[in-house]
Amino acid sequence: MAASDKPVRPLTGWHVMAMFVAFFGVIIAVNGTLAWKAISTFPGLEVDNGYIASQTFDLEMAAQKALNWTFAHGYDADRKELRLQFTDAAGLPVTLAALNVLVGRTTEAGDDIRPDFVLREGVFTAPATLAQGKWMMKVEARAGDGTLFRQRIDLMVSR
Repeated sequence: MAASDKPVRPLTGWHVMAMFVAFFGVIIAVNGTLAWKAISTFPGLEVDNGYIASQTFDLEMAAQKALNWTFAHGYDADRKELRLQFTDAAGLPVTLAALNVLVGRTTEAGDDIRPDFVLREGVFTAPATLAQGKWMMKVEARAGDGTLFRQRIDLMVSR
């Protein structure tokens, strides 16, 4: 009897049900995994209540523009260093009352860091090891008069 002469087993209802369960089982498992990853890596909301935040947005933006600051930023991958520079309308370094920076991935909070910046010759620098890819920085600087300066920056790190 040749191999091709082997009798073929008939396709029964149990076979069809097993294929059906396996097919949809894979789909459900993949969707469940993706949903779990989406929920577990969600960094959270930007603001607790968007409506309340919108009530003061225009005033805060006008106050920030009135500061007339120029903001420059960068990341030196070789030195593993973040650099921030705030200058006034005359191009002179600005004295800040406070500086708060959050650096992280745009889609996952697991890599978030809050670097400690040091002012050197008018430039704020902080050591930071950032892997290749897209990062974001949320910068909050407070002027001497209490005015809040906010920027959210997308930062691409390449090697």
